[in-house]
Amino acid sequence: MEHTNKFSGKAEGYAKFRPDYPDQLIIDWKQEHGLNEHAIIADIGAGTGIMTKKLLDFNLQVVAVEPNADMRAVAEEKLRHHPRYTSINGTAEHTTLPSETIDFITVAQAFHWFDLKKFKAECKRILKPSGKVAIISNSRVIDVPIMQEIISIYDAYCPEFKGFSNGMEEHPELYQAFFANFTTKSYDHPLIYDKESFIGRHLSASYAPIEGDAAYEQVVAAFRAVFEKYSTDGEVVLPNVTVCRCGELGSC
Repeated sequence: MEHTNKFSGKAEGYAKFRPDYPDQLIIDWKQEHGLNEHAIIADIGAGTGIMTKKLLDFNLQVVAVEPNADMRAVAEEKLRHHPRYTSINGTAEHTTLPSETIDFITVAQAFHWFDLKKFKAECKRILKPSGKVAIISNSRVIDVPIMQEIISIYDAYCPEFKGFSNGMEEHPELYQAFFANFTTKSYDHPLIYDKESFIGRHLSASYAPIEGDAAYEQVVAAFRAVFEKYSTDGEVVLPNVTVCRCGELGSC
């Protein structure tokens, strides 16, 4: 299956159950990189618009680039009335945006899907000379018992599971090759779930089964059991850190 189609049929669940990002992340970008109402931000691999909406909430102008029709439609339905929002059917490697028109590029939970050499070339083409790229991920804290049980479920039932974010966090050299120089900042961002959102969040992964698949009912039952084991007063808190790598690009 092509990467652009991996979330087909999952868009509603993705929009409903995937976590957002801390306000302080955007505040820091505004302070450290001079983002203001005149800046044009390209949110690449924008999905259902989780990062896009966060940027719009801070009165920033956003061009959201997303190739998956299901995901893009959910974002457009949610954000189409916002005057500072534009939606583009494009890929990370071919955004269709004009050259040297973008002040800042964001990539939230999508970097691991890209052809990094082609994406870097496209970033260099569309960015203004002083432009920067920010790569953002919600990084699970995995050395806790509940996360070990979640990983075991994915290992048992999801053949395409190769680690969270496709194992990208285990390969820091990819970021070093992508950027000429960059800074890394981390933000504590714990995630609170009730039973529905806990199960929905874990079914929204690209490698998780969808309703009708052979393993679907078993996976739902397994996640339900984990929730019931670890919940307190009907909630589970998963430790999570939002990580942002931001900087200038190296040569292609």
